[in-house]
Amino acid sequence: MPTDTDTETAARPPALAPVPGSPDPLTTAALAPVPYAPLLDGVLVAVLAHTPGAPDSEPAEADWTLAELPDGLRVLEVATGGAPAEIRFSVPLGDAAGYWHPQGGWRRTLLADWEGRATVSLVDGLAAGCLYDYSGATLLTFAAADPAPETTLRFGVSEENDTHVVHLRLPADAEGRPHRVVLVPSAPSVAAALRPLRAWYARELPPMPVPEGARTPVYSTWYAFNQDVSAEEVETQAALAAQLGCGALILDDGWQEYGHGRGYAGLGDWRPDPAKFPDFTGHVAEVRALGLRYLAWTAPLLIGPDADCHARWAPYAPAPATVPGAHVLDPRLPEVRRHVVELCARLVRDHGLDGLKLDFLDQAMVYAGDGAGGIGRAMAGLLAELRAALEDVRPEGLLLELRQPYTGPGTAPFGNMLRSFDCPADAAANRVRTLDTALLAVGGAVHSDMLLWSPSAPVEAVARQLIGALHAVPQLSVRLDRIPEAHRAAIAFWLSQWRANRGALLDGEVEPGRPDELYPLVRATAGDRCLISVHGSLVVPLDLAAHRRVELVNGSARDTLTLAVRGGPAEVARVIHGPDGRIIESTSARFGEGPHTLAVPRGGLASLSITEGRR
Repeated sequence: MPTDTDTETAARPPALAPVPGSPDPLTTAALAPVPYAPLLDGVLVAVLAHTPGAPDSEPAEADWTLAELPDGLRVLEVATGGAPAEIRFSVPLGDAAGYWHPQGGWRRTLLADWEGRATVSLVDGLAAGCLYDYSGATLLTFAAADPAPETTLRFGVSEENDTHVVHLRLPADAEGRPHRVVLVPSAPSVAAALRPLRAWYARELPPMPVPEGARTPVYSTWYAFNQDVSAEEVETQAALAAQLGCGALILDDGWQEYGHGRGYAGLGDWRPDPAKFPDFTGHVAEVRALGLRYLAWTAPLLIGPDADCHARWAPYAPAPATVPGAHVLDPRLPEVRRHVVELCARLVRDHGLDGLKLDFLDQAMVYAGDGAGGIGRAMAGLLAELRAALEDVRPEGLLLELRQPYTGPGTAPFGNMLRSFDCPADAAANRVRTLDTALLAVGGAVHSDMLLWSPSAPVEAVARQLIGALHAVPQLSVRLDRIPEAHRAAIAFWLSQWRANRGALLDGEVEPGRPDELYPLVRATAGDRCLISVHGSLVVPLDLAAHRRVELVNGSARDTLTLAVRGGPAEVARVIHGPDGRIIESTSARFGEGPHTLAVPRGGLASLSITEGRR
């Protein structure tokens, strides 16, 4: 327990006035002074309990302990008898560069504490964060042990105190269990800090099995067709996708009745549109006969006024969705959970599907904070029931795709394809979002957003899209029968390279660097193999003594890669490929220590084999 002498209040200026209508003051410095105590690596902590019935302005100090966990982790445990708790971290600014958290999006530099706010739950992020400095080393890494409850956070730079603060407000626990927050000691990078945290979650929340179908490139109909799909068109694309190296197909929005207009007013019945798919079950069998697994898109919590079942289910969906046209079924109601499980099981059973793409689960958060019960707990119950029912129908190889922001540790038991959020035609966003997803992904295979480009694009642009998705399972969504042969060659080449390096890309140690720099150089290693993707004008460190095979991927806008070689001298066999896979050069050279320049075209690949002379 802290003592009254361990405080952060001595240099604090007079309190600022709170924002009108807000329960909190404008800045954290304006909160009532509370005692802080040393916690870990220079971090201070204050722990408070909010007694039911007492004003929020009068929290009491709470008992807490700090214990060791495997892999060097620590757990902060707060005993409040089930009452809500508030945990406040304070970190000296030092050389702080950025703050990463699951809901950060593009805002990954330092915010002021009057600006940094988030509300998270099982289906919308995680109460976790990582403060790091300009070297990339972490200053604070934390995560709530229980990912389900709705938790509010304040975070950012305290201008008055020259610190970075994080305040977590954890809701009451109905069973009176202690609140727990897992902490990671200082690590060389954000990725290095989050690796043991992922391992801890995997032990606490065993993830859903990940079959081969979740770890193979996917063809998706969404960007290629939007809602204008048909059995004939999909079968045409499926045959070409299988030839190019895809192993699964996702039929997205538009297959169902009333699936048109880009809105969601027709959702709820989940019957195939007979005009588009006169024999949906037979169509699924045709595609599966090509060697592709088949998933269909669903948004099982949404219901629209045009659906035939709307009158039946509207009373269970009082709140409008944040997407156009639909309302949201309340997952806290047992009737809703039973309905969702039955309709999803029916789809898989009746049509021979391998699984489902479960979209818009985060829409359940429209009910958060209404006083009628926790959304996270309800969604955990619903998803557990859904997985069990679907595994009864398809006991082997079941595929369930989840999407940011519900791809974190809490949903690991309920999905095995973890897709990053929509970013059509944006290779940089796909790179950043897949790597962000992977930082806290437990068990499941991280998938890219679907790749989209114009048929008139140069082949370098096609390669750039594929390279942007390289550190995840790629999903394609272009009309494969309408693109030039050079585009298909690029797809085939890069998917073959992805398969050859899948062990390092999905299962190896991935180091993407600082989040605020948007991961311009990403290194994936497994054993003596290494793949480095370069996305800017950077000097690439290359240790010839560490690996026997190195793939250098040029995702930059330049036609050269500059290397800083160490571990030499060594004889290096190199093969340079263009963006469409054509071999441009195949030579051997002796690499000494120091700078080297390789002529690698943008969108191209240099494969290096260190053959002899390695130290």
